[in-house]
Amino acid sequence: MKLLFEKSVPGRRGVCPGPSDVPTSVNIKDDLLRDSSAALPELSELDVVRHFTELSRRNFGVDTNFYPLGSCTMKYNPKVAERIATYPGFAHLHPLLPQLRMGGMLTQGALAILYEMDLLLREITGMAGFTMQPMAGAHGELTGMMIMAAYHRDKGNKKTVLLAPDSAHGTNPASAAIAGYRVVSIPSDADGVMDLKALKQAINDEVAGVMLTCPNTLGLFNPHIREICDLIHSVDGLAYYDGANLNAIVGKARPGDFGFDIVHLNLHKTFATPHGGGGPGAGPVGVRDHLAPFLPVSIVVKRADGTYALEYDRPKSIGYVAPFYGNFAIVLRAYVYILLLGKQGLAHVAENAVLNANYIRCKLKDYYAPAFDKLCKHECVFSTTETMAANGVHAIDIAKALIDRGFHPPTVYFPTIVKEAMMIEPTETESKETLDAFIAAMIEIAELAQKDPEALKAAPITTPVSRPNETAAAKNLNIACL
Repeated sequence: MKLLFEKSVPGRRGVCPGPSDVPTSVNIKDDLLRDSSAALPELSELDVVRHFTELSRRNFGVDTNFYPLGSCTMKYNPKVAERIATYPGFAHLHPLLPQLRMGGMLTQGALAILYEMDLLLREITGMAGFTMQPMAGAHGELTGMMIMAAYHRDKGNKKTVLLAPDSAHGTNPASAAIAGYRVVSIPSDADGVMDLKALKQAINDEVAGVMLTCPNTLGLFNPHIREICDLIHSVDGLAYYDGANLNAIVGKARPGDFGFDIVHLNLHKTFATPHGGGGPGAGPVGVRDHLAPFLPVSIVVKRADGTYALEYDRPKSIGYVAPFYGNFAIVLRAYVYILLLGKQGLAHVAENAVLNANYIRCKLKDYYAPAFDKLCKHECVFSTTETMAANGVHAIDIAKALIDRGFHPPTVYFPTIVKEAMMIEPTETESKETLDAFIAAMIEIAELAQKDPEALKAAPITTPVSRPNETAAAKNLNIACL
């Protein structure tokens, strides 16, 4: 596909504005003006429309195809939430308006949404207060770690260690390390959850806290979660809940009731907001009562007269973690989603997410090796079989073959504790017909791995680019759209 610059034809115009019928003037110093015209593409409007329409058709997204991306929850986003986010009253808000004189009274609706979202997330998670500022899940993790560090500093605790399971999301140890902690990895036991014996051996007065996901990245719920939180609290540590997998238990159980002190939520995972390419996102962070003074500023409060305002006078706050109030439009979409579903609807999210994952696990376990062949939550993890390995077929080959069959690949090679891992998360939004089509494709690929493994190694054959150097692609981004 040619670039717009390659399609450019000298003299062709897309827009020809008429002469102005009002006086105009430009006051730019001569030394700031260009010496020559900018070398922009010269195209008609139709040329441009067709170019970007063709580009959009090459997009692979959840609006067009099944996206079983384990541990990332690529679910469908209701369009009504998108529509409401475009209402002029929201879309045209200037972020400085609440801070201008009397401006707060002109933004009461937006402030009310942030305030009510705080209350909703408290009810959903069992926390005592939230900040909506973090711009993504990993940003929420760092914010949570900063709150943990502020708590220990305030108490005069000398804590240096953060515990995390070996199945943790990669951002967990990274966030803890950025916050100044030395991360100690706790191995998983034979049941796929954090080894309780190893945890007990690692706990001492230097432990600032534990950071874990429940259910974990193997899709397994830890039955010892309450005991783990109690053990951490016994040395004045804090229990941090990575809410990436909350969609498996939302409406059914609350991290605060397990004993967690800090929670971050990926709004795109549990509550359906746009996701992909690193943003825009939102990762609200909730805390229990004793940590509320450390939340970032500002906080939306409700006055006695029922109006809303921004509160900055919080001397123990960790300060600002994001411009203005975070990604308000993303929070708004999640707010709409929660109101649409209600308490019962959110519980159905968890039920259907778990049902779909276990349906896939049961249908595929005769063709791929389950990491743990037992009831899972929102996602299931397989490995390639010994026969496939003997034929030189790897998880990456299966992932690439799925592309040719119209499916986005699942997460592969994570969690790293499973050899040749393939992590599949169908989400609650996919129908049985879609799941059956995906299962049929996976079975056909498994059979092909025995009959013609070389065919899989050549995949994908239906895309403009077959197998790029993924390391080089990650290190040398080229995302120009022109």
